[in-house]
Amino acid sequence: MSERAPFLTRPYNAYYHREKPPIDEELVRVGPGTPCGEYLRRFWQPVIETAKLGAVPRRLRILGEDLVIYRDRSGTIGLLELHCPHRGTSLEFGLIGERGIRCCYHGWLFDADGTILETPGEPADSTLKDRLFHGAYPVREHQGLVFAYMGPQEQQPPFPIFDTYDLPGYRQVARAPTVWECNWLQVKENSMDPAHLQFLHTLPGSEGFTEDFKQKPEWDWLETPIGMVYIDTRRQNDRVWVRVADFILPNIHQFPPNADPMAQRNSVNRPMATTWAVPLDDTHTMQIGYYRAPEGKESRRGAGFGQDASRSYEERQRVPGDYDAQVSIHGGIARHGLEHLAATDRGVIMMRNMIRRGIRAVKNGEPLDYPILKENGVFPTYSHDRIVTGVAPAATPEADQKLLRQVAREVVSRSIAVGSVQG
Repeated sequence: MSERAPFLTRPYNAYYHREKPPIDEELVRVGPGTPCGEYLRRFWQPVIETAKLGAVPRRLRILGEDLVIYRDRSGTIGLLELHCPHRGTSLEFGLIGERGIRCCYHGWLFDADGTILETPGEPADSTLKDRLFHGAYPVREHQGLVFAYMGPQEQQPPFPIFDTYDLPGYRQVARAPTVWECNWLQVKENSMDPAHLQFLHTLPGSEGFTEDFKQKPEWDWLETPIGMVYIDTRRQNDRVWVRVADFILPNIHQFPPNADPMAQRNSVNRPMATTWAVPLDDTHTMQIGYYRAPEGKESRRGAGFGQDASRSYEERQRVPGDYDAQVSIHGGIARHGLEHLAATDRGVIMMRNMIRRGIRAVKNGEPLDYPILKENGVFPTYSHDRIVTGVAPAATPEADQKLLRQVAREVVSRSIAVGSVQG
C-alpha cells in the first residue's frame, strides 16, 4: 500500500507538499519477477493484429520483455525472445523461412516453439541444437488478433471465449492498437469510473457521447463471476436507462454504445468494444481489442475522439479526451498517496482491491479462482444497455435515487443469475 502525502488544510501551502510518496510497486510494476507482472502473465494477452504479420518479423515489447513475432511460410506463428541465443543478434532482422526464423548473423534456425532446427557452421556431430532451446511463448490466433501466454507453461489456461465474440446481429473486427504513454492500471481504472462521463465526455467540442450524459445519474458497482461492472442509471419520465460496463479480470473492459439519445433507445444493446490494456512496460500501455457494430452499420476501426495524441497539443488542451486525462496523471504512473479518493471512486477502489487479491494469490503460490483460467466454453459477460419502462418517479429525489439503484441492480442480478444478458 502507498504512503500518503500530507493532507493540506490551508491555502498557499504547496511548500509542504513537495516530497512525493512512492508509487504502489505491487500494482504498477509489470516486468519479469514483479508481483503484478507475474499475475498478468497467468492470462492470455493480445499482442498484435494478425494483419501486421507479413514478409518480415515484427519486434514487440510486452510486459517489459523484448520479443519478435513472425508467421513462417507454412502459416505457423512464432513469438520468441528477441535476441539469438548464439551471439545475441536481434531476430527482428531474421529471415522467415518455410519453417521457422533464421538468424541473419550465423544462420541458426528456430522453430515456433523454440526448437533449434539448424546450427550451420557447427560440426556435423554437434549435439548443441538437440540440447538447447530458444525462449518462446505459445500463441493463439483469434478473429484478427494474436494472443500470447507468457506465464509458466505448466499453468497455461484454456483460451477464453466471451459471448460477445459472436453476437447475433453484430459484426466484430479487430481494432488497430494505440499506445498510451502511461501505466496500465490508470488506463484500466478509467473503465470503472463512470463519473468522468458526465464531465470529460460532455465538454463543449467533445464527440461520441449523447447529451443525455450531462444529466447526473445514479452510480453503482457489483462483482460478477468474471470481474465487476459499473451501472450508470438515468431517468426520463417513467423510462429508466440502465447502462452496464464490464471489467473482466485482469485487464479487459467492455462498454455499451454512447451516441444514441435516450429517447431513441428501445432495445437491448450489447457492447460496442472489448478492449485490453496490455502493458508494454511500466510507462507504456497498448489499447487493443475488438470493435463491433450491428449488421448493416460500419464498425469503428480508428481510435476515436480523444483516444490518442493525434490532435494538436493546443486542441487537446482545449477539448481533452480520455488519453489526455489518463496519460497526464502524475507524469505517467499514478502515485496513489497523492490521491484524495471520493464517493465516486468506489469502483476504482473495488477494482484495485480485486486486482491486489489476485496479485497476492500468485505471489503466495495460491491458485487463482477465476472461471476463465479453469474452464472451457463460452463465458457470459454483462455489459449492455436497456430501457426499463413504466417506472414512475418516487416521491423525493433521495427516494428516486434508491429506486433507480434497485431497478438497475435487478437488471444486472438477473443477467448474472441466468448466465446471459436477456432481451
